Amino acid sequence: MKKVQKKTYIDLFAGCGGLSLGLHNAGWKGLFAIEKSPQAFHTLAHNLIEKKKHFKWVNWLPKTEHDINEVIANYSGQLRKLQGKVTLIAGGPPCQGFSIAGRRDENDERNKLIESYIKFVSLVKPDLIFFENVKGFTMEFRNNVAKGKKYSQVVTSKLTEEGYYVYGQLVNFGEYGVPQKRTRFILVGIRNDIKGSSVEKAKSFFEKLEENKFNFLQQKRLNANPTVEEALSDLISSNGTVDTPDRKGFKSGVYKTATSKYQYFVRGKTEKQLFPNSHSFARQTCKVVERLKYILSVTNECKNISEELKQRLDIHTQVLVPLKPNEQAPTLTSIPDDMIHYCEPRILTVRECARLQSFPDDFEFLDKYTSGGKLRKQEIPRYTQIGNAIPPLFGEQAGLILNWLRYG
Repeated sequence: MKKVQKKTYIDLFAGCGGLSLGLHNAGWKGLFAIEKSPQAFHTLAHNLIEKKKHFKWVNWLPKTEHDINEVIANYSGQLRKLQGKVTLIAGGPPCQGFSIAGRRDENDERNKLIESYIKFVSLVKPDLIFFENVKGFTMEFRNNVAKGKKYSQVVTSKLTEEGYYVYGQLVNFGEYGVPQKRTRFILVGIRNDIKGSSVEKAKSFFEKLEENKFNFLQQKRLNANPTVEEALSDLISSNGTVDTPDRKGFKSGVYKTATSKYQYFVRGKTEKQLFPNSHSFARQTCKVVERLKYILSVTNECKNISEELKQRLDIHTQVLVPLKPNEQAPTLTSIPDDMIHYCEPRILTVRECARLQSFPDDFEFLDKYTSGGKLRKQEIPRYTQIGNAIPPLFGEQAGLILNWLRYG
């Protein structure tokens, strides 16, 4: 009988656990996860440690939130002892400093976490690397020191120096069963002392990913490009409401009968529940409701409304996109006010955002729903946890191909 390989990984900058959930579904086993935010880690721990018993968790690392630099400083000896025992390091540093949607500040402190990522890899020396970041990561530096170089080129160069064959390209998760046009930079690396490893081998990850997706989605009875309506139509507020159990003074929507393959898929074990976790509606004034009704009535495209319309309606947000039923959503962010529901004059609920990211309905989000003002830089509430995540459905597909890359 062929020996079953132990597929082990460490999830860095793990967030609420979207990638880890995908890897879990693909048959991987986590050793531990590094996540700085107590709110995001709370959600990850609840779903993947307590409910699914997914992580083995090494005994020398407390089972709580951690800053990657503190882990490196305090546990470098233990990390070195993991060499030869870790198949994969997955995850990518926070992306705000590289984001096209933001200011792309090259001096943003969060950009330095790239160096922490490289240091962690150099200590553990996993067989494989799976690195994810925003589309802006492929753009060039604008400062005089490194002008003309791309962020992605710098990471590629440093990982090559660490002994890896690496290859990266942009991937639109919306082509892999996720109801959202979400293009991200994915970089895959394989240690160059592994038999058969090469740059071409790393490049073949993307070829196999594309090759495998139709069979993968067919097995799950899913379409490659599900629409907003296919993802959300069973969660409309007109179906009825109940009091939100974990948000005093708010109402949650109840389930309507599932009508699409995607809804049946994400509902899974929650089919008999009255309402899903985190499907709590925002309390909007009559003025806001009327404004959103008007926008839905006069717009035909799923894109940011015009500056002229914003001025006329006295809207000061940078982005406001009315979703359309037969299209995919644009890239989800951590700000709930960026999108208008496709058929109701309101913003999306946390659960609806989770649907657009392919989280199953039995994945429960914890802690605050949202934050404002200065707290946005300190806290990672539910909306932000989801906006920062890698869609689990894509993570599962990536996990299957990573297994092939190492053992296939």
